[in-house]
Amino acid sequence: MLELEGIRIATAQRTLIEGLSAHVGPGELLVVMGESGSGKSSLLGFLCGTLAPGLQASGSVRLDGREVTALPTAQRRIGILFQDDLLFPHLTVLENLLFALPAGPAAQRRAEAEAALGSAGLAGYGERWPHTLSGGQRSRVSVLRALLARPQALLLDEPFSRLDMALRQRFRSFVFERLRAQGVPAVLVTHDAHDVPEGARVIRLEEPTDPTEDSS
Repeated sequence: MLELEGIRIATAQRTLIEGLSAHVGPGELLVVMGESGSGKSSLLGFLCGTLAPGLQASGSVRLDGREVTALPTAQRRIGILFQDDLLFPHLTVLENLLFALPAGPAAQRRAEAEAALGSAGLAGYGERWPHTLSGGQRSRVSVLRALLARPQALLLDEPFSRLDMALRQRFRSFVFERLRAQGVPAVLVTHDAHDVPEGARVIRLEEPTDPTEDSS
């Protein structure tokens, strides 16, 4: 369970978000919509501990009842997916996945990574380099890597926006199915209504008066 309580984010000049509260259960998706400058990325920064300097924030973030608001990013166990896949170019596909997996017996870790590739239709791709994959394949690997790290929650920062429409639809389904299957609560920020799956809860952020003050 991801719990957000009374979140407020502001610059010195104006308030971006005021009193945002929401509970996101296992496998559920909370969608935060708004135009550029409305505070979407600032919210994600607050949740994962990377809020930009100069922004003032208050409120509470809890994961399974554990208060994480003041914890460093590395200790929060909150994963994030960006528009770019950010795969390590000097590591093979399999090595990218192994990088995310917790420590353990090598054979067991390799078997888990290869099983993840198989579940994504990428069996046999482990020894390939990221630059040899298609955009859709790279995107799938990035999702697998994020989930193999066993996050307690996952943030989605418009990860579909750079894909063409047909690929975008397939990738959305791929992501949402895995979130449900693994019971990971997730927060998706987007400005595109096509990204919102049926039945998802939606919070809409108002566009600020002067959007140049915040690029989120």
